[in-house]
Amino acid sequence: MTTANSPDTQRRLDANAAANPRAASNAGAQRYAGPLIALHWLIALGIIGLLALGLYMVGLPKGLPVKATLINLHKSLGLTVFLLVLLRIVAKGVLHRPPLPPMPPWQRAAARITQVLLYVSMVAMPLAGYLGSSFNRYGTRFWGIPLPKWGWDDPQLRELFFGFHTVFAWLLIALIVLHVAGALKHQWIDRDNLLARMLP
Repeated sequence: MTTANSPDTQRRLDANAAANPRAASNAGAQRYAGPLIALHWLIALGIIGLLALGLYMVGLPKGLPVKATLINLHKSLGLTVFLLVLLRIVAKGVLHRPPLPPMPPWQRAAARITQVLLYVSMVAMPLAGYLGSSFNRYGTRFWGIPLPKWGWDDPQLRELFFGFHTVFAWLLIALIVLHVAGALKHQWIDRDNLLARMLP
């Protein structure tokens, strides 16, 4: 995932790039800290699995025994990814993050907006699912451990939070497509080696 620079930092990068294209290429190849790279790919794989599992589950008929098993798996995996996202937010504040390579202002703005929306969705989606589960009689088990219920059996509130959960899921799908498209554009069209910064 990309991070936006301050205007002053980006202006210095642009000036250096104009004066020294090789230095700009090297700056684009700088890598994120290892823990950030590991968290990025763990979260990415977890979210893709969760989205695929969620889309599959909704098509299963009610009362099917395997559906309950998959729902519990979805909840546990979703909360695990949620904790990894929180860990990554903390890690971003203390670990090395390379600056963006020189790019037009609109691309920097797009990267900033996409990143903010990605994090909002990655935090809000599991919270909405957890709250939705709190308003039914089953609650949530985190890998078999019952978690506190913050509500009561209320179909209307349950559907409200599950509705938010679904909206954020589709928003996250759109943002992932945009994020991947941007990374591939930088790699294959701009050729600034941006993708290499996050590769294992």
